[in-house]
Amino acid sequence: MKLDGARVLLTGATGGLGQAIARGLAARGATLIVTGRRAEVLEPLAAELGARVIVSDLSEPDAPARLLEEAGEVDVLVANAGLPGSGRLHSFTPEQIDRALDVNLRAPILLAHGLTESMVARGRGHLLFMSSLSGRAASPGTSIYAATKFGLRGFALSLREDLAPTGVGVSVILPGFISDAGMFADSGAKLPPFVGTKRPEDVARAVVKAIEANRAELDVAPLPLRAGAHLAALAPGPIGSIQRKLGATATAAQFEKGQADKR
Repeated sequence: MKLDGARVLLTGATGGLGQAIARGLAARGATLIVTGRRAEVLEPLAAELGARVIVSDLSEPDAPARLLEEAGEVDVLVANAGLPGSGRLHSFTPEQIDRALDVNLRAPILLAHGLTESMVARGRGHLLFMSSLSGRAASPGTSIYAATKFGLRGFALSLREDLAPTGVGVSVILPGFISDAGMFADSGAKLPPFVGTKRPEDVARAVVKAIEANRAELDVAPLPLRAGAHLAALAPGPIGSIQRKLGATATAAQFEKGQADKR
């Protein structure tokens, strides 16, 4: 998929990670429609990049349909919007669970549902979904978040197989801990010294690469963290025990404290 001249709908553009992605896409010549809940954050970004703004709260049941109606024809979807889901299950209210499921999983599925038919008819297009390494490997204190990110990854990879003959690509990005922007950075949590991070620009480069090369999925994390996530997917019991011994439970408690007011 060529991004030069492509019409890209980017959700979650109010956060620092979304803004880095927007700049990366614009640098490749994409025409952007940026969305999020806060017009005061979106408008300066749109002015910088020549983008169009649509204010949308994807936790609202009819928001995906209204967003697509207002956006019009879209060549590329970058489903980046997400809510933090750190914390043990019973720290969430039922309403908070619903919001996480709606924004992180239901909305991307409905956006894909609304766009796929027209993309297939044109024989071109791309759908990119922002999952997480938490969508490959479980860790303490992330049951709600992991549920949404495992689900999104499974949906995307299965949809990719369905659309393989049509000319429409599907990709998944799986970031680890990202410095300077995003949920981890906003939480204020401190990682153990042996756990590395990547930068927002690394995620933006992965998004561009995945779309232009139609990559199934790309991890954005240092090699040791990527390797650990792959091992955890293969042997969740033993690796989970090692994670706990290395302090993952204490780190998860920091995430919960830093993200509880953003659910």
